Amino acid sequence: MRHLHTRTARRRVVGAFTAGLLCTIGLAAPALAAPAEDTVSPTLAEGLALTPPMGFNNWNSTHCRAEFNEDMVKGIADIFVDKGLKDAGYEYVNLDDCWALPSRDANGKLVPDPERFPNGIKAVADYIHSKGLKLGIYTSAGTKTCNDAGFPGALGHEYSDAQQFADWGVDYLKYDNCNNQGVDAKLRYNTMRDALTAASQSTGRPIVYSICEWGENKPWEWASDVGQLWRTTGDISDSWGSMLSILKQNLPLAQYAGPGHWNDPDMLEVGNGGMTDTEYRSHFSMWSIMAAPLLIGSDLRTASDATFDILGNKEVIAVDQDPLGKQGVVLSSEGGRWVVAKEMKDGSRTVALFNETGSAQRIATTAGAVGLPQADAYTLRDLWQHKSYNTAGTISATVPAHGTVLVRVSTDARWAKNPPAVELGLEGSLLAEPDKSVALTSTVTDLGRTAAKQVSVKLSGPEGWKVKAASPTTASVLPTGRSLRTSWKVTAPAGTVAGSYDLTLKATYRSPTGVRAESVLPLTASVVVAPPSGVSSLGDLPWLSTTNGWGPVERDTSNGENEAEDGNPITINGVVYAKGLGVHAESTVEYYTGKACETVTAQVGVDDEEGADGSVAFEIWADGTKVASTGVLTNAQAAQAISADVSGAEVVRLVVTDGGDGITSDHGDWADAQLTC
Repeated sequence: MRHLHTRTARRRVVGAFTAGLLCTIGLAAPALAAPAEDTVSPTLAEGLALTPPMGFNNWNSTHCRAEFNEDMVKGIADIFVDKGLKDAGYEYVNLDDCWALPSRDANGKLVPDPERFPNGIKAVADYIHSKGLKLGIYTSAGTKTCNDAGFPGALGHEYSDAQQFADWGVDYLKYDNCNNQGVDAKLRYNTMRDALTAASQSTGRPIVYSICEWGENKPWEWASDVGQLWRTTGDISDSWGSMLSILKQNLPLAQYAGPGHWNDPDMLEVGNGGMTDTEYRSHFSMWSIMAAPLLIGSDLRTASDATFDILGNKEVIAVDQDPLGKQGVVLSSEGGRWVVAKEMKDGSRTVALFNETGSAQRIATTAGAVGLPQADAYTLRDLWQHKSYNTAGTISATVPAHGTVLVRVSTDARWAKNPPAVELGLEGSLLAEPDKSVALTSTVTDLGRTAAKQVSVKLSGPEGWKVKAASPTTASVLPTGRSLRTSWKVTAPAGTVAGSYDLTLKATYRSPTGVRAESVLPLTASVVVAPPSGVSSLGDLPWLSTTNGWGPVERDTSNGENEAEDGNPITINGVVYAKGLGVHAESTVEYYTGKACETVTAQVGVDDEEGADGSVAFEIWADGTKVASTGVLTNAQAAQAISADVSGAEVVRLVVTDGGDGITSDHGDWADAQLTC
């Protein structure tokens, strides 16, 4: 089963079992359409999508609402041109579900909704083409599409529908997997490939073919001669947990990607509001280093400048669109500190230092480890700062929580014209109780082959905070590999409300030739409240942070997958619990325990929520150490007790992971979860 939280959460399960039901009641599944007898058996069109497709799809921002219409689609095309997105490489303006009427006409043809598209699809295609762009459209490899209204699917109508698309001037087809009547996936998707190729031959219009069967039948193993891209996962949602889960599923598939055949981890959520700009930069960085299709999923009519800055970063886009067509490979991922490297056609390497954790982390590798030849020094280009440095070979950074440092590293005879790269670091806890000082130590380390001169460092905090250096903040020179270490005392004022606050660590310096340079590390401090003495329900306590696969973490109800408070009473194997936490894998909930607590206890299991037919595993972590786990649990099992000694821990983290069965309805409950301090 795949998630359809924005369409029909359970429809795909129905489709998976329909074939058996039809046989039981003596009905037959629809026959696949066949070409005319004199039609030559077509093959996959060559030369399409030699780099990952870039464009826009309306679904993540508009779903099936009335605002999805001809004016909106034309407006997106206008924005592509006016905002420079076309020049940046975005090409396709794609219609998702709900563009058609619920029924075909008397001749079996698809009919565009006259209220949404009063001039028809061809008129929209003509307008899009007049802008130098291309039009995409949507249907499903089933009897109906995925929306509740059940618009016509293409199963049994492949050749007719493909011909209509080509006649209208469609350039791209997204082919979904709902209501498939149990017909073999390879047969269904091959039939539409043949239909599209035949239609393209008759009209002279090639159509990019996007296979959207959610990775259920491992299309990366068989679809390279079927379509130009294939979904590797279920649907994405606009949350850190969902993005992270999909990223982890797509990263291992690097060997299957290349020109004309791409792994597709679903559309971009950048700008839809469910993540921070830091998280959206990570999202965009990691999709680009994976050579993923870049299909904008936000409403560009209301997008912020920050959203356009992310989507329009041409240096990051160039990583995605590199003609060598390599997907980045994982070099390391220990402790949520990821190093992913991508070979580029010019011989350089793009390297992502990606931090999935909730606190700043040092992440490091070397030029040799990412595949570059030995050299005296290298040019290192920061693709978000748009600045170049030299490095003696170390590629490292302290990466903010949920952040990504994306660099392009090359052997370059002109490396010395760039200032040396420096790495900023901060040691110590960024958890502060009001009016209590915390001790921190900053480091400024020269990674370059050349020395950093006239080095100065400054740590700043919010207005009213006391930030005081307790040791020198300057150094006249830092040779390669040497560091300036500075001690600091940081105090949040009495009465500061619990929450997150920004700190900034900044170093300025000069290269040996006098070029001024700076390095900035944004940090987040958390003002916390000491946990109460005695036994407390975790559902009643403030948490430091949460991530969740779908929807928010819920207090005292199950996770309902979409909005806050849309769950039901926590229920595990028929037993109802009044208190606890409802989550959806992958999930993390962090609590400040201030080294004052002793135990965490809970009854855990898969919630009885309809459709929660997956499997999960529960873990309790204390300051980075796993102290308890359950193993994999399913919805067939009763709640299992879990208990952990967390004595001396400053932070306790509750983690729920996917059980690894490929089912994405993984609702986990921390029932009767209690903390004793």
